[in-house]
Amino acid sequence: MITSRGEQQQRQHTAGVDPLGALRAPGDPEYDVFLTGPVFLDIIFTGLDNAPVRGTETWARGMGSSPGGVANMATALARLGLRTSLAAAFGDDHYGEYCWDALEQGEGVDLSRSRTVSGWHSPVTVSMAYEGERTMVSHGHEAPPPDGALPGPRPRARAAVASLVPGRPEEWVGQAAGHATRIFADVGWDESGRWDLAGLPDLEHCEAFLPNAEEAMRYTRTDCPRRAARALAEKVPLAVVTLGPQGAYAVDAATGETAEVPAIEVAALDPTGAGDVFVAGFVTGTLAGWPLADRLAFAGLTAALSVQEFGGSLSAPGWVEVAAWWQSVQGAAGQDPEALTRYAFLESLLPAPVRPWPLRRAVPTIGFRRSA
Repeated sequence: MITSRGEQQQRQHTAGVDPLGALRAPGDPEYDVFLTGPVFLDIIFTGLDNAPVRGTETWARGMGSSPGGVANMATALARLGLRTSLAAAFGDDHYGEYCWDALEQGEGVDLSRSRTVSGWHSPVTVSMAYEGERTMVSHGHEAPPPDGALPGPRPRARAAVASLVPGRPEEWVGQAAGHATRIFADVGWDESGRWDLAGLPDLEHCEAFLPNAEEAMRYTRTDCPRRAARALAEKVPLAVVTLGPQGAYAVDAATGETAEVPAIEVAALDPTGAGDVFVAGFVTGTLAGWPLADRLAFAGLTAALSVQEFGGSLSAPGWVEVAAWWQSVQGAAGQDPEALTRYAFLESLLPAPVRPWPLRRAVPTIGFRRSA
């Protein structure tokens, strides 16, 4: 269960908002979302004028550190008020201790299915953000068995998010789907270069598939992300393709409905984890039963708010940040009335803003002690 400090920290982000509050009933699953995967320690350098050049020293104007990998999505879900359970391996080094504490005590993520591996060092990613993009260097080794299986029994959950890997089915995905867990999936770059949907066998268990435009076009052999989404909708009930600065496009195969929502223009500090935050926002809206266009709009909004902060996980916005943004744009001159109408559905959900937007959090750096 969530510890008292974890509960306090989570309330700071959610301000008591529970997007599924009206749907909860006795006998519901204990958790809203289940996740499993590797947790990295992310070290992020920002404020670079250009990419590092061989043989030179480059100074960054900003630096931060935070849990990364699957921790990005776990944190984003928890900050939106979803009861989130994560099964992962953690090293018994300082990095692992920091990531465990940040997730469990700092975000209220359930880690009862996770484990600490003696003598195994935590995976690390160094991310360099510049010109709205990022370059990453990672190092790590797979945790020793039972890393191939879940560290603990999979909990009952309304939904689960799977990261599909070509040629590597995960037994738990089919098992979860068989127990009425709604499966949402993203996918990474296919290093084999085959880009074969048949190589993603777990796709048949998924309710929604959320690749980016490049991934979607390669998997469907199309030259247009919207055509790619329509082709993917022949394989999954709901296909969502993220279009970067152009927003996102979705096709509901069951109803034939399509929706497209443009992205929100923001000054990006660090795009690390924005895709994970998008998925978390879309899962939240789907579980809450929102219309398709509202789900896309909310997912895009949360992703846009996240890129204005350091890091992947600790940049994820909570309802407090969403409320502050909504108050800010309503009072700003020159706003497009149609654009404001697009987000009017948030009115009944949002708490009263308690701090201004944009918010700059303290840079998360290992070595500082958290106040009690």
